[in-house]
Amino acid sequence: MISEPAGQVSETIPEAIQRFCTIPEAYAPDDVHEPLFIEAMRDVVALHIARSPWYRQFAQRHQIRPERLVSLADVLALPPVHANFFKFHEIRSIPLSQVAAHMTSSGTTGQKSQMFFDAFSIGHAREMVDHAMRARGLESPAPAHYLVNAYEPFEGIKVGTSNTNQYLMRYAPVAEQFWTLRHVGGGRHEFDAFGAIEHLEAWARGDVPVRVIGFPAFLHFLLERMRATAHDALRLPEGSWVVFGGGWKGHADKAIPKEKLYSDIGRQLGIPSERIIETYGSVEHCIPYVDCSAHHLHQPTWSRVVVRDLRTLAPVPDGTPGFLSFVSPYITSAPAHSIVMGDLAVRHPAHACPCGDHPTPWFEVLGRAGTSANKSCAAAAAELLGK
Repeated sequence: MISEPAGQVSETIPEAIQRFCTIPEAYAPDDVHEPLFIEAMRDVVALHIARSPWYRQFAQRHQIRPERLVSLADVLALPPVHANFFKFHEIRSIPLSQVAAHMTSSGTTGQKSQMFFDAFSIGHAREMVDHAMRARGLESPAPAHYLVNAYEPFEGIKVGTSNTNQYLMRYAPVAEQFWTLRHVGGGRHEFDAFGAIEHLEAWARGDVPVRVIGFPAFLHFLLERMRATAHDALRLPEGSWVVFGGGWKGHADKAIPKEKLYSDIGRQLGIPSERIIETYGSVEHCIPYVDCSAHHLHQPTWSRVVVRDLRTLAPVPDGTPGFLSFVSPYITSAPAHSIVMGDLAVRHPAHACPCGDHPTPWFEVLGRAGTSANKSCAAAAAELLGK
């Protein structure tokens, strides 16, 4: 299904949405901007009802009326759209003439989400990433080598994670770069572990810091290959980082505990745990979730993290597992302002984190529903949650 406005729509963005999305502080306590958040959400709901024929019907079916969104509870109770919906349907609140970026999800099997962004949505999402990465200390004027565990770009590629990793290379000038998922033609990619090891060994002999970014699964496979082929442990130059993004994707069955992976990185690459950053994001929801020094994924200023009941999708209290969901007015190009993911998670209050510099709630991902071909989403969810 393709749903788009019947004609041209104004490119004017309501003022409350603009003001909320330009807040420069990456981690403000919820109550500081709560009235503006509610107003911006009320405006973005009205915008999508006016511009998206599909969302207009969705709102009628669920009795969503912008004027009824007067409290935070009202906003968080908005019926979410499942991220998987965008894998099968092209839903836009803008005409194609206003599309500034078109990206797909990086899933290794099955359908991929098709997401379209206007200049406002993608521009402010990128500014939010800038604010979050600066707060984490990633920005540096010193050049760095980049080992990128993601799909090597080629003309016409629209995979969101490749776009994200290219963007992450803006936080330190690029000295050299090597993409481990090499493009071999015809839109196909192959993992080049030995090419990656060669580059790491060469870079370890120099003094330029190294930044390893991208899928954690492929760094794990790389470290495994180093051990299997008796390669010596390396000590990458001081100032090196690891930045994870994209999850384990089609390799969830090979995932290892985070603590074990971080230990392997320290032992084999010489990068300590405090120089490892985990991120969470998706092409369906581009707000950045970047871990703190205690490796907790905190809610940034521009969204609200909600964990929802497995059956009713109603918000559940902190500490209760459920489906991970996000609410944000940043996206004006598609009705993904209240979205529920396929991940199971639990949310914790800000005071439960010892980092001390992120006064916002944080969440931990417990697993993905439906990761086995032999289980339904509900069965996988129940198993992961011990029910």
